[in-house]
Amino acid sequence: VQDEHVAFIKDLAKSIEVDFWSPESAEVVTVGTDVDIRVPAIYLDMLYTLLQQSDMEHSVLIEDLQAAVDGQADLKPTPRAHSYTKRSFSHNFFPDWTVTSSSCLMTKQVIGNTYEGRAMTVLKIGKASSSTKPAIFMDCGIHAREWISPAFCQWFVKEALSTYGTDSQMTSLLDQMDVYVLPVFNIDGYDFTHKSNRMWRKTRSRRSGSSCIGADPNRNFDAGWCSMGASSNPCSDTFCGYTPESEIEVKNVADFIRRNKSTIKAYLTIHSYSQLLLFPYSYTYDLAADHNELMKVAEGASSALRSLYGTRYTSGPGATTIYPAAGGSDDWAYDLGVKYSYTFELRDTGRYGFLLPESQIKPTCEETMLAVKYIAAYVQKNLY
Repeated sequence: VQDEHVAFIKDLAKSIEVDFWSPESAEVVTVGTDVDIRVPAIYLDMLYTLLQQSDMEHSVLIEDLQAAVDGQADLKPTPRAHSYTKRSFSHNFFPDWTVTSSSCLMTKQVIGNTYEGRAMTVLKIGKASSSTKPAIFMDCGIHAREWISPAFCQWFVKEALSTYGTDSQMTSLLDQMDVYVLPVFNIDGYDFTHKSNRMWRKTRSRRSGSSCIGADPNRNFDAGWCSMGASSNPCSDTFCGYTPESEIEVKNVADFIRRNKSTIKAYLTIHSYSQLLLFPYSYTYDLAADHNELMKVAEGASSALRSLYGTRYTSGPGATTIYPAAGGSDDWAYDLGVKYSYTFELRDTGRYGFLLPESQIKPTCEETMLAVKYIAAYVQKNLY
């Protein structure tokens, strides 16, 4: 039905001289049961007319996207000390003291550089041990414009370090397991959203002979690569790349997880938005071998999250819960053998979308922390 709706609008638009559906003019995104259409303000009246003619139920969430971008930061003085409820305009999220003063709990490792040469640093959090411990891997910021995602990784690290020794669950987790955290996966793209284009999604790689920049890193993993829900058009926001792991950032992460696959028992990747807790598969409608257990854990984590502020999440396989999408990191990790593989889609459900206000960073991170701790505790008790 969604495809029919979009196709119908496109047919209606054929009589319009301007190329209404060029990448520069409009973006169509399917989110759950909704078709999200983003257009420049000059085309709004045109779009309203087409929607009315199509008889589609519709609403306008953001009248002026640029005004929303300009007003995203709450107008309060920025504290001189590092703030975990303010978005950092640098990919170097963590003040130096978090590593130096917490060296007994945290170490850092550069797993490679981005296309533009920035270091990709993984933080390893856990009580030092002479023996190898089972681990959880978590990344944030695969998609550049999803700013609440890196904010959560920052929050997680702060909470892990500050509550170890006082919070029994966190203490037990870090005593028995390690948590690898990649604070910003797509550093080049994230930097670009701050300096040039707030709505940029992809990496920033270039290829000779093409004017199109970047690929979608969450379509570039070798999991049903480019088969469904991904584009082979280099200019598309969901471009799958020229080959699996063609994006150096993806290869760096995949190599790290492959090197440590004997110890990594869970993979968590943080995205926004839609308030969903997803698990494999997204590249096929087939259910994962561990579907029932993965659903049980997801529903438990969603319930834990909801207990704080009442925020409701929907749980389920990616393909049927949000949309089919080949080449995703969670599917790839699961197929590699990482059983507990989950994708979080954080707040909200579209009112602000990618432009979530800074005032929502703290409650979003607090509630998400409960869900992550629920999954971590389950994994800790169900090692395989």
